[in-house]
Amino acid sequence: MSARILIFGAGYSARAFARQIGPEAEEVAGTTRSAEKAVRLRQNGIRPLLYGGAGFGADILEALARATHLVVSIAPDAAGDAVLADLRAAGAGAMRALEWVGYLSTVGVYGDHDGAWVDEASECRPVSARSKWRLEAERDWAAFSRQAGVPVATLRLSGIYGPGRNAILSLEAGTARRIVKPGQVFNRIHVDDIAGALRHLMRARADGIYNVTDDMPAPPQDVVAHAAQLMGVAPPPEIPFEKADMSPMARSFYGECKRVSNRRLKETGYRLRYPDYRAALQAMWRADAWRDEPVSKMP
Repeated sequence: MSARILIFGAGYSARAFARQIGPEAEEVAGTTRSAEKAVRLRQNGIRPLLYGGAGFGADILEALARATHLVVSIAPDAAGDAVLADLRAAGAGAMRALEWVGYLSTVGVYGDHDGAWVDEASECRPVSARSKWRLEAERDWAAFSRQAGVPVATLRLSGIYGPGRNAILSLEAGTARRIVKPGQVFNRIHVDDIAGALRHLMRARADGIYNVTDDMPAPPQDVVAHAAQLMGVAPPPEIPFEKADMSPMARSFYGECKRVSNRRLKETGYRLRYPDYRAALQAMWRADAWRDEPVSKMP
């Protein structure tokens, strides 16, 4: 595949994507806010570029002119989506090779549905400011797609975990807690399935919205208990939600409850590597691959 990929916001999920797509792409470049983080990008096969969200420098404009595919993983704020604003300022001529955009969003845009199932056609009623900003950014990217004549796939991601970010690691560190709120469930997604879905949708030049989430919405305390079982240790005691000491952001997640369907993604032909947290935690534990994010150095 002759793809030249530019990633805006080469964080945890985007680095996993780069590791998967790297061997078949002509070029993968990605942005970071600091020179110190550039080393990690190189370790994951990404040519690092500095970008702070306030205009494109000459190096980014050069990469943008070459790019056939964009992946956007920078969250919007109250001022809007900085990447989209800078793309519009650069003008259509600055992205003359562009064929496709992947925008990483969140299932938080659905808000609270009292535990009911939601899909891409469900009403979005975001609660938090960050989810409201995300929904507005989704709409702006859809408008960009129509104006530029370029397909934009919006991937709504559920709770992300994987090597270096999981319940086994939290148990080892002594930070895992089993907070119980009756009826509360969350969906999750392994980082390798984010990368795999993004790669799959890019190859298909898919357009529109796709929930990228697992098959098993489940109470958060069950995940910790399963990790403890794998490790052969006692799980931490259950803590009632109303008595839990939590940050305002962490508490806000418990204010939304829904079960998110991934049927549309599966209808494109994608098959999850890890359909639920049990399969993923077991695989990471058996392979001793749960502590650290893998790397693959640039050639």
